[in-house]
Amino acid sequence: MNRTQPSRPATGIGVAIFVKTPGRSPIKTRLAAETGEDFALSWHRRAAAAVAAVARDSEQRAPIDTPVRAYWAVAEAAAIEEGDWPGLTNLAQEEGSLGERMARVYAQLLDRHRAGILIGADTPQIDADLLLSAAAWLDSEIDRFAIGPARDGGFWLFGGNRPVPMAVLTGVAYSRADTERRLSEKLIELGAARRLPVLSDLDIAADLGTVIDELAALDHPLPEQRALADWLSHKPPSRITR
Repeated sequence: MNRTQPSRPATGIGVAIFVKTPGRSPIKTRLAAETGEDFALSWHRRAAAAVAAVARDSEQRAPIDTPVRAYWAVAEAAAIEEGDWPGLTNLAQEEGSLGERMARVYAQLLDRHRAGILIGADTPQIDADLLLSAAAWLDSEIDRFAIGPARDGGFWLFGGNRPVPMAVLTGVAYSRADTERRLSEKLIELGAARRLPVLSDLDIAADLGTVIDELAALDHPLPEQRALADWLSHKPPSRITR
């Protein structure tokens, strides 16, 4: 499908990491109910730091003709104003459902870049090769999308190089076993869609064992990923299901 939309800015690929701020929003509520709030909050901060490290590694390793720029996509306006998430430029999620917030951040990325990628802070076992593979696929004049399926039926990455009607992202029911499948069906109607490897994102304690195993399987873990794995090995919650 050839692009019929106005040409996008020729400024590489934007990658936005979705985060909420401890003390300003409820964090990992299902995980906290099983492991305790302290563990869930520490996990969120440490996992977000690991994902950001991977995004920065992608910036450094990206080819000159397809540069990558990483951002925090922050849920709370006050957190942006107070500088709670330093190190990367902040984008505002603003209010609304997950689909609405994703659509807004994606539109902001396409205003600045040839393509946009959205990821959460729940898959710290990703690596730069995965992000750069998605970026290379999206760096095209052909309408394209990328999606990273999660083992629970959701997705850990969404990316595209053309505008998407908000109804596409708001018309999907999230946190369901068929979320990724239904979104992929909608995307295929708009352009070519590529599925990335399946990973486990962390929503409940039962996910932790698989995430730990996937962290351990990394060939070249970054310091932040090693630190997270070490923290998990020394301070596991009382009820991890492996």
